[in-house]
Amino acid sequence: MSAEPLAQLAGVADLLARSRAIGSDPSLVIHGGGNTSCKTEATDHRGRARTVLVIKASGADLRSLDAGGLVALYLDDLLAVLTQAAMDDEAMTRHLAHSRADLGPRRPSIETLLHAFLPARHIDHVHADAICALTNGPDAPRTVREALGPNVAYLPYERPGFALARAVAEHHGAEAVVLGHHGLVTWGEESAAAYARMRAIVARADEFLAARRGPAREARPTELAGDAAERLLLTLRGALSRPDRRVLALDPGGRVFADRDDVEAIVAAGPATADHLLRTRANPLVIRSAEEVPEALAGARARATAIWCARGDRSTAQRDPRPAVMLVPGLGTVASARDEHESRTIAEVAARSHTVAATVLDAFGRADSLDDGDLHDLEYWPLELAKLGSAAARELESRIVIVTGGASGIGRDTALRLAQLGAHVAVADRDYAQAAETASRIVADGGAAFATRCDVTDAEDVEALFRATVTRWGGLDGVVSNAGVAVTGEIASLSEREWARSLSVNATSHFLVARRALRTFGEQGIGGSVVFVASKNAFSPGASFGAYSVAKAAEVQLARIVAIEGGAAGVRANVVSPDAVFGGSHLWDGGLREARAAAHGVPIERIEEFYAQRSLLGVAVRGTDVAEAVAFCLSDRSSRMTGCVLTVDGGVAAAFPR
Repeated sequence: MSAEPLAQLAGVADLLARSRAIGSDPSLVIHGGGNTSCKTEATDHRGRARTVLVIKASGADLRSLDAGGLVALYLDDLLAVLTQAAMDDEAMTRHLAHSRADLGPRRPSIETLLHAFLPARHIDHVHADAICALTNGPDAPRTVREALGPNVAYLPYERPGFALARAVAEHHGAEAVVLGHHGLVTWGEESAAAYARMRAIVARADEFLAARRGPAREARPTELAGDAAERLLLTLRGALSRPDRRVLALDPGGRVFADRDDVEAIVAAGPATADHLLRTRANPLVIRSAEEVPEALAGARARATAIWCARGDRSTAQRDPRPAVMLVPGLGTVASARDEHESRTIAEVAARSHTVAATVLDAFGRADSLDDGDLHDLEYWPLELAKLGSAAARELESRIVIVTGGASGIGRDTALRLAQLGAHVAVADRDYAQAAETASRIVADGGAAFATRCDVTDAEDVEALFRATVTRWGGLDGVVSNAGVAVTGEIASLSEREWARSLSVNATSHFLVARRALRTFGEQGIGGSVVFVASKNAFSPGASFGAYSVAKAAEVQLARIVAIEGGAAGVRANVVSPDAVFGGSHLWDGGLREARAAAHGVPIERIEEFYAQRSLLGVAVRGTDVAEAVAFCLSDRSSRMTGCVLTVDGGVAAAFPR
């Protein structure tokens, strides 16, 4: 194809608008699923007018589709294989690659030939809930005919590819084609007509099912909340996070399925289509309590291994038997993946599969799911797995970390750096507005974070912080206990109130955070890391800074005790000890800058220079420098280190740890 952009070809604007309309309705397609296409005219690299098929690329999302998510292929090249008797996946993939009319990075859909072989100009393939409900119940051919009429063809399940494309093409004279366990294919010469036809057929299916549904179920188990819910999530994440960490997503809306008395039948019904299976995997579980987790996961592993062996697949070491979806009565749907975005996508897809299963059970009494062999072949089919893509894992990928005092200064820089390394970050601070600003910046950069107001001197606030983190992501891997306040004044004139304030914020708060962290890590059972941000003053106190120095020394000693008491459970505790970090820090507000300048006998405008020059390296310490040390302490690079102090002070000899 010549250099003319895909978006400028006739019919492509209509294709994109229709695609986004379909993608905006979750009852029609799931994230990354479904397919749309149009046939149009273009000029090739030799100046010849040729017909091209423009189709949604593999894995692209219809909801946000733009021209970058499309692939163009020469139609005559695609049709040249129509006379072949058979074509395997490898040959089909090669042929699609050689038929490309564009040089974009996206892969052609595995259903490209289906769209090519149908003569219509505009074609849609959706996985509408209502259509899947018709095909996933007993006697699907009869049900489809009864619900949609004799002009809608039905094809029993066949994995996408050349054979299915030819079979669909044989029914081009029908109104549409329903695919067993795989949705609906519709078409039209105009984009609007194709869309209207698809909508009309889905509406017929909805009306048919509505007429068959019985009374609504009234099952209402007791809500699983508080300590019981947190314990289940921690136990579940701990069990799923071996060998690598998982991030959980809780969808309370899943209670509409989990609370039914036939929840096991909903799970047994399996995924609605192959696209659902790609995300949800083939072995969802029902779990009612933390005590059930070990046995349930062991059963899932045994079942997966048995299926692999039955299919002649002995390379079980390369497979992952961990379930991606769990239904928990009283709690909802819990999805598991490597990050929040993926786990929430899985939860959304699971909701569609469970909706189909519940509809089938309500309308027909039982579901007719794909057998284990078909599910296995789909779950590990390379052409489907390629849709998911793969990204290089970052150092703190799938790790969940709390950062206290995360609104500004060292805390903010640390939160931002941990997120860059892949961590999911709970940003806690008394200043909620600034904490939210930090979290928003992380999310805008593609990371995962949320903000919460937390006074770390209040045990109830600390409790709420940890519970919110576990509820959001299922567990915890690290805590950066950073919040602090500067208290100045000579001991002889210091008030009891100021003394107590320093101890409360700079020592007791770290105890409250560490205590809750140890309890959380204990329930989860996969270890963890606590990093205490202390100060050079813990080792080299300064005049008129006694209350602060004493409290920071207590923090260091607390870290050592946490290391001693947490070691057996795999919990590490280390200290990062900075000095004089000015950039973006509120620690110096309220007269501290002036007080420290007076204590050291330097002009206020030279206080930052004074701190830099007194170090052995003669450099200023930045929040980003401290953040790097914290990241190291949280990472596996420091997995054999606990009870240690890392100084990030440019080299203050008097503060060398002893």
